[in-house]
Amino acid sequence: MIETITDTSGDQAVLAYLIRSAAPPTETTFLTPDDCNLQVGHVVYPAGSQIPRHVHLPIERHIVGTTEVLIVQRGRCEVDVYAADRRLVARRPLGPGDILIAVSGGHGFRVLDDTVLLEIKQGPYPRGAEKERF
Repeated sequence: MIETITDTSGDQAVLAYLIRSAAPPTETTFLTPDDCNLQVGHVVYPAGSQIPRHVHLPIERHIVGTTEVLIVQRGRCEVDVYAADRRLVARRPLGPGDILIAVSGGHGFRVLDDTVLLEIKQGPYPRGAEKERF
């Protein structure tokens, strides 16, 4: 199940997608829509199949912002999701196997147990120049 968290009182912008831990799908399923600036999905291959050799072509893209994928590998935390104007829009618990795809707006976490998050985001990543704390 994918929960789309949007700014319902503002411009209806998608702020995040939340995917709860579940059994892996039996068919290829993308978690983000085609127009999202980061494609995230489960790609399913049957035994004996192959992924043909390939390279990714140097397509020039214009991306504004940073999309992050956070996967809870161990522990528990709570995420607060904020609109672009820093209003709290949603608070959700996260546990092992849950996936948060932060698309826009802001976010913050409260760590409830010792927690390990696998974080994936677009680079390059100029330390300190890409975020503003509030």
